[in-house]
Amino acid sequence: MEVVRIPPFELFYEEHKDPVFAHLRRLLGQGAEDAFQETFLRALRAYPELRNGRHLRAWVFTIATRIAIDETRRHRPTTHLPDDFVPATEDGLPPHAELGPLTDELPPKERAAVVLRYGFDLPYEDIAAALGSSEEAARQAASSGVRRLRERSKNS
Repeated sequence: MEVVRIPPFELFYEEHKDPVFAHLRRLLGQGAEDAFQETFLRALRAYPELRNGRHLRAWVFTIATRIAIDETRRHRPTTHLPDDFVPATEDGLPPHAELGPLTDELPPKERAAVVLRYGFDLPYEDIAAALGSSEEAARQAASSGVRRLRERSKNS
């Protein structure tokens, strides 16, 4: 695999700031500003350790999506529910939060596509914009990710 040169962080930021902010706005609404700052702070801290610039867009969108998941977890309602209430999921997490740990071992583009499609229910058009690819490539990334998850669950 050919190593792609990593641009200076300033160029990386300029190229990705608007699409990342738009992505976080779709996921979090008004809470996007703080998540945006946290995304690029984490990216800045990890940037010196990167060895290949091939999937920088997917990498930063994965960071942003994970921060959105963390924000959603943090702001879960704490009201008391009736004893007979049964949540839709076993641990009560929203679908995108449940996918986080399940998708940790997927390649970045597949992980982002699976979480955006099945956790946030975004259309492939939006996923393609987030990944910087075509709708067909976004569909393929999600499909490949789901296939890997199924294979892994069969083998465990």
